[in-house]
Amino acid sequence: MNLKTFFGELLHKLKIVNIFKSLRARIFVLVFVTGLISCQVVHFAILETYEGRAVAVRTTEVQTQARILADHLITYGYLQDTSSEVVGAELDMLANLYDGRVMIIDDNLKIIKDTYGISEKKTIISEEVVKCLKQGDNGTTSVYDANNGYIEITTPITKSQIVEDENGKEKEVETVVGVILTSVSTDNISTTLDILNQNASSIELIIIIIIFMFSLFAANILLKPFDRITSAINDIKAGFTNEEISVPDYLETEHIVTAFNQLLSRMKTLDESRQEFVSNVSHELKTPITSMKVLADTLVAQPDAPIEMYQDFMQDISKEVDREATIIDDLLSLVKMDKTAAQLNISTVDVNEMTEIILKRLRPIARKNNIELTFDSRRPVTAEIDEVKLSLAIMNIVENAIKYNKESGWVKVILDADHQSFTITISDSGVGIPEDSTDLIFNRFYRVDKSRSREIGGTGLGLSITKSAILMHRGSIDVDSVLGEGTTFTVTIPLSYTK
Repeated sequence: MNLKTFFGELLHKLKIVNIFKSLRARIFVLVFVTGLISCQVVHFAILETYEGRAVAVRTTEVQTQARILADHLITYGYLQDTSSEVVGAELDMLANLYDGRVMIIDDNLKIIKDTYGISEKKTIISEEVVKCLKQGDNGTTSVYDANNGYIEITTPITKSQIVEDENGKEKEVETVVGVILTSVSTDNISTTLDILNQNASSIELIIIIIIFMFSLFAANILLKPFDRITSAINDIKAGFTNEEISVPDYLETEHIVTAFNQLLSRMKTLDESRQEFVSNVSHELKTPITSMKVLADTLVAQPDAPIEMYQDFMQDISKEVDREATIIDDLLSLVKMDKTAAQLNISTVDVNEMTEIILKRLRPIARKNNIELTFDSRRPVTAEIDEVKLSLAIMNIVENAIKYNKESGWVKVILDADHQSFTITISDSGVGIPEDSTDLIFNRFYRVDKSRSREIGGTGLGLSITKSAILMHRGSIDVDSVLGEGTTFTVTIPLSYTK
């Protein structure tokens, strides 16, 4: 086999595999095979039912004729004298009528009459004959041999006798004095079966064609709603439309469409957020540059300006440069947080010690602002976390609590845990957050009080960075705030990290 032939066969096999991966093909096969099996079951059930019924009717007919013949055998004393032409004619008629053979057997198992004329005067050893002689009507048997095409029936020949019982009373007793063994042909039943089988096969072929066409039709009809979903998604992907999809044909299509519409809505929100983010970044980066440009142009326009003005303006330019650097650093931190959680540097960390180190770094800022910073550790906590990223997140919250606080206010940090996660609660006596802003504070560049944020040097990225770090740890952050009274942030992180 050359290489071209090998790849050709491989491609052909892959096409077949892809066809059967199709839901349309599977529905077609399911419906078609179900119909095909149903046809076969009905076909064989009809034939089996007819055959059983025909054999039962034939057996009953022969049994009835044989009982009439048995009465005549006793009437004419045929078991003692076989010369009766009337009985002989009946035997021949019964044998010819059913294309069979009739044998008359006495109580000594000797054949006294055989319509074939080949076994007379011989002894027959047959379980069915012996049973019939011993049990009479209760021993009547019929055996159907489908392979050889005959039914063998035994019928007792009974004679009524008057006997005396133990009390000397006379009673009539039926005594078995012989057996009629009848073998009848089932050729006509077989012929009828063949005709039925041919007719059934022809009808079955027509039904199979109808089922084949119906299977194709059903598969296409049932899959049309899914085709409409695919077409609508392709239109959205190509940019022809941005509207939500509606295909309410099936419960399953409703679930798929609902999930897709939710995804589409989220993508729209993300796109709007991205555009807003780009706009905000441009604005935030442009503002310090504009300020520096104005200051520099002022100095250039006044070549004889005093040295004090130069120093003052240069200090302002330095502050704007620091502000620009802060924004860029926060943006870089945010980009790092947006990367996959696979880049987390997970290790087992003493959370109590980590929190104490964070607060130690922030206490100088708290003292500068006359803020009381306290730490309440309810129990020792050890967890699997990225210490650097989570430290940055907690530090951002505590630093905000210090900066956006009242004169002589307080910030309280509580560490607690249960058997699944640990909780860090940061409460303050600060200015609080308006109710309509609590859901927006984690948005990038969002500021509740823009003038105060500018005054204390905020970029509006800190809480966005914080939330990203917490979500990367599969944690959660909740906010509870009352305007003018203070804010409480509750951070919950699992003790064991799971990807």
